[in-house]
Amino acid sequence: MGRFADILKGSAEKTNAELASEISSLTVFKDKQIENLFPTRADKEHLLRLLEIVNAATDENKKMTQLKSKIDDMAGTVIRLLKVFI
Repeated sequence: MGRFADILKGSAEKTNAELASEISSLTVFKDKQIENLFPTRADKEHLLRLLEIVNAATDENKKMTQLKSKIDDMAGTVIRLLKVFI
């Protein structure tokens, strides 16, 4: 790897860790649990979108409508979360 590739990789890892920390502050999960369940940045971004829907100050019908419209993107996230609870 070249010097720039190493810098980019280090930056990506730092951003991913910061995102996991931010998510863990919003949930009952610890940083390491977030990293294990949602290893990629995209996984974490899907989780954040799901959390935004669930925590929105809207009624349940609006939440269900939003989730239905985004279920293709969030299905993996929902399944991973459910596995933790089952």
